[in-house]
This record gives sequence, structure tokens and C-alpha cells, in this order.
Amino acid sequence: MTTTNLNIRTDKDIKDQADRIFSELGLNMTTAINIFLRTTIRENGIPFALKLDVPNKKTAVAIEEGRRIAYDSNVKGFNNVIDLKSELEE
Repeated sequence: MTTTNLNIRTDKDIKDQADRIFSELGLNMTTAINIFLRTTIRENGIPFALKLDVPNKKTAVAIEEGRRIAYDSNVKGFNNVIDLKSELEE
């Protein structure tokens, strides 16, 4: 495989933001650009979104509440729907 250099110009803030995201995804800029180029060729277009899942504030609060409930020994749990329904009817 013969390689070549690709020089591009972009806004420094854009590059820095992209570098942070790529780093969180375990990628460096070269790998991310190569993924983009290869996928563009394979799909004959720009078909994908590579992003981190960041929940909105309401969802983040709900996730935290769920975790708190899951680890709270004072919260009653159920092993089946029948027991849950029975408890709700009381």
C-alpha cells in the first residue's frame, strides 16, 4: 500500500473539538479521517454518524435516579410481573 500525505486547513477550535471527541472514541485524527474516506468510498457518500451518546439533562436525571433506586436496599424489588401487579393493587 502506497501512502500519501493529506494536508487540510480547518479552524483550530474545530480541530481541537474533533480531537477531543476522537480521543474519547479511542481514535486519533489520522484514523478518523481514514475511516471517513474509506466509508465514503464504500457507501458512495457520507452515510454515517460517529458520535458519543450524551443524554439531555432530563434523561441524565432519570438515569441517575434509576441507578440510585437499583442500589438502594430499602427499595422493594420484584422478580416477576404477577408479584408487582399484586403489590400495586394493594
